[in-house]
Amino acid sequence: MNVLVLNSGSSSLKFQIIQTDLELIASNADRRLASGLIERIGSESIITLKAEEKPALKKTAPIRNHRMAIDHIVKWINNKESGIAGVQSLRDIHAVGHRIVHGGEKFTHSTLLDESIVRDIQDCIDLAPLHNPANLKGIYAIHEIFGDSIPQAAVFDTAFHHTMPDHAYLYAIPYAMYRRHKVRRYGFHGTSHRYVAYRYRLMNNLQKKDVNVISLHLGNGCSICAIQNGVSVDTSMGMTPLEGLVMGTRSGDLDAAVLQFLTLKEGFSLAEVESILNKQSGLLGISGLTNDMREIIEEAKENDDRRAKLAISIFVYRVRKYIGSYLSVLKNPAAIIFTGGIGENSDYVRSLICKDMHFLGVKADEDKNKALNGNAGDFATDSSKLGLWVIPTNEELLIARDTVRCVARQELP
Repeated sequence: MNVLVLNSGSSSLKFQIIQTDLELIASNADRRLASGLIERIGSESIITLKAEEKPALKKTAPIRNHRMAIDHIVKWINNKESGIAGVQSLRDIHAVGHRIVHGGEKFTHSTLLDESIVRDIQDCIDLAPLHNPANLKGIYAIHEIFGDSIPQAAVFDTAFHHTMPDHAYLYAIPYAMYRRHKVRRYGFHGTSHRYVAYRYRLMNNLQKKDVNVISLHLGNGCSICAIQNGVSVDTSMGMTPLEGLVMGTRSGDLDAAVLQFLTLKEGFSLAEVESILNKQSGLLGISGLTNDMREIIEEAKENDDRRAKLAISIFVYRVRKYIGSYLSVLKNPAAIIFTGGIGENSDYVRSLICKDMHFLGVKADEDKNKALNGNAGDFATDSSKLGLWVIPTNEELLIARDTVRCVARQELP
């Protein structure tokens, strides 16, 4: 089965075509056939399209909306000159899997889409006004192009965290706010945390019930997850992705009274303050330079930039605080897993996070650490009580696999 995986952002669209089925999943022999990204939807878009084993095609074109973006991808897929192995036309696409950011309390597993499911996803828009509308645009566009001839599945970022106990997901505000409006912590990056926990289990020949780890997804968005017996028991992101760790442009944890303080002192509306916390804060806000950790590290090392160094310090400090708190939550923790763009590729950040944590049993082998950028493996010393793993995430693969399982009506792991 060839599965088209779509990740529709507010102004971008990522996709992959993955060849997989139940037998390929069992043998871990899935194959990526093509991938691509359309950025800056709504203006002159930057388009990258790549069939595996072939050079990437890069160009620009005016793409007004997500429907046009998907049309562009579909035309490329339908063109034999694209050179996608095993795909001669749209008839060779057998299912579509969508990343959906917020499933609220309704969706605890991936599911096939129908009209009622789409309505339920629409009902979650209040919980994720920046994300779910963009995700839905991908669903609408595929339905307009394919009609009912192709199954579509939704894979939810929040689903993995539905196992959190109520003492972990409830806020200490009047309980009526939860009952009436479902104000609570939901968590995100669930597909990534679930994937790396699964890979860790395979790499260490463990049963799901024996996976007790801390998963660190560090990228432009960042979150940490405490995984006990293979399921999420706590995570740093909250009702929205704003809570928790310092991120590329998001502030992470802060005193809620800051919102009113800024409205009074700066004359901002609440919507403007929320926008600042989501889009102008984090690494960008502290450094005043960029939200890209690579560029911040370069400025800190080469130019001794004070605010770049401060941004790194605050970022690392917040991660270390959460690691300490989650070690106290888990029973018999075995490892810390690094994933995401920063987690997978920055031995410098990994080293700072693990530095001077011997009292927690964390000891890093710096030579192993430097060799693992972009690769999977353990960089803990032989005497470390906790494993220190780098495991590259692959959310698209998990979305494709869940889509296959949904189509086959197989129970999800």
